[in-house]
Amino acid sequence: MDITQLAERLGQALACRGEQVTTAESCTGGGVAEAITRIAGSSAWFEAGYITYSNAQKTRQLGVPEALFDSVGAVSDEVVRAMAAGARRHSGARYAVAVSGVAGPGGGSPHKPVGTVWIAWADGAQLSSRRFLFAGDRQAVRTQTVTAALQGLIALVVGENPQRG
Repeated sequence: MDITQLAERLGQALACRGEQVTTAESCTGGGVAEAITRIAGSSAWFEAGYITYSNAQKTRQLGVPEALFDSVGAVSDEVVRAMAAGARRHSGARYAVAVSGVAGPGGGSPHKPVGTVWIAWADGAQLSSRRFLFAGDRQAVRTQTVTAALQGLIALVVGENPQRG
């Protein structure tokens, strides 16, 4: 299933439930929100998108504690969880997805090589996350991230575990 089909499926699931989603994105630069808003009528179920590329904006717009960047780094479980929670809190949407990763070609390290991406999904008190290691160039990593983010959102909305896959 391609990205547009995934976004359509997400929209159908949200529309059936009368719920909305928000996104908090770093390495994808708004790619998840763009995919969602490709779909006609998405204004009924897409609330807001936050593109927080810098750590300062993750803190300013989403309330990610500054101390996390020094202790665990921007590409981490703790940061994407804080991003998802902040996006939900600020937007009022029921569901959220947050992504942060190393898309490349530079920026990787032995601990976090290029292709390392953390994604978090939130639904009220339920917050889950998963680390991915995607292969390929910058565009391939970003595309795989958008795909995984949408797949996880669909799973969450229909009552499945978004960490699967």
